[in-house]
Amino acid sequence: MSTGSSPGVSDGSAPGPRPGLARAVAVVALVALAALIPLLGPPAALHGTGEAAAPGTRGIGLLRAVLFAALCVPLGELFVDRLARSVPGAPAVRPRSWAPYAAGVGFVAALGLASVVSTGNLVPHSPADLDVGGLYASRDGKLALLEVNAFAAAGLCALSRRPASQVWPLAAVVVAEALRAHPTTEYGPLLGSGLTLVHLTCASLWAGGLLYALRTLRGWGVREAGAALLGLYARVAAVLLAAITATGVWSSLRRMPSDTILDQLTGTAYGRALLAKVLLVAAVAGLALWARIRLSRAADPLTACSPARAEVVALGVVVALSGLLTALPVPIRW
Repeated sequence: MSTGSSPGVSDGSAPGPRPGLARAVAVVALVALAALIPLLGPPAALHGTGEAAAPGTRGIGLLRAVLFAALCVPLGELFVDRLARSVPGAPAVRPRSWAPYAAGVGFVAALGLASVVSTGNLVPHSPADLDVGGLYASRDGKLALLEVNAFAAAGLCALSRRPASQVWPLAAVVVAEALRAHPTTEYGPLLGSGLTLVHLTCASLWAGGLLYALRTLRGWGVREAGAALLGLYARVAAVLLAAITATGVWSSLRRMPSDTILDQLTGTAYGRALLAKVLLVAAVAGLALWARIRLSRAADPLTACSPARAEVVALGVVVALSGLLTALPVPIRW
C-alpha cells in the first residue's frame, strides 16, 4: 500500500491551494479572453466581405463590450437582491457589491467612447484632437455625455445609503444606448430603439443576475434557500430569454430582410458576428435548460450550479460579441 499522500489531500507539510487566488486568476484569464474577441474579431469578420472597417473598430468594440459588462453587474445585483428578499428563510448575508467598481469601469469606457465621438468618430491621438464642446452640438455627442454622467451618478448611488437608487442612472444608460444604436436617419428609428431597449435590459438582467445569484449562494449555508433562489431566478430567466430571442430576431429582420438574411449571415461582417452570437446564445440556453433539469430532478438541487457557472462564462463571451457587433458596419438593406 502506498504511503504517499492521495491527490487533493494536504498532509500539512505545505500550504494547500488558495481557492480565492485560483478564482481570481480564472476571472482575469476569462476577462482577457473576452477582450480578445472585439480586439481580434473585426479582421476575421470582415475578411472576404469587401467591407471596410471604420477607424478604431477594435478599440470601439472593446469599449462597448466593457460598457455592456459594467451595465450587467449592477442591474443583476439589484434584480437578484430583490428576488432573495422573497425567499423564505433566506440568510441576510449578501456578497460584497461590485456595483461601485462596475460604475467606475463603465465611466472610463463611456469617457473613451465620448472622446471618439468628439473627434467625429475618429480615434484621437492627442488631447488637442478632442472637441469636448462639440459634443453638445450633436445627438451622438449628447448621448455620449449622458452615459458618462449616468455612470458617475450610478457610482455615487452605489456608495450611498440607498444603493437601489442607482437603477435610475443605469436606466438612463440603457435608454442612451438604445437611441444611439438607431440614428434618426434609419428606417423606423423609434421601433428599433424600443427593441434595443428591451433586448439590452433583459440581457443585462439575465447575465448580471446569474453572476450575482451564484455569488450569493456561495455565502449561504442553507441549501433549501439556495435552491429556492435558483428556482426563482430560473423562472424569470425563462421569460427574459424569450424576450431576448423575440427582440433579437425582430431587430435582425429589420436590418437584414428575410429574403437576404441567409446571404448576409455569411457574406457580411455583421452577419457573421450575429451568427456566432446566435449559436452561442443557443448553447447558453442549453446550459440553462440543463441547470433547470438538475434543479428540479437531482437529489441535490445545488448541483445546478455547475452548468450555471459555464452559462456565466458563455454569457461573458456573448457580451464581448455584442460589443463587436456595435463596431461593425451595418448590413445594407437590399
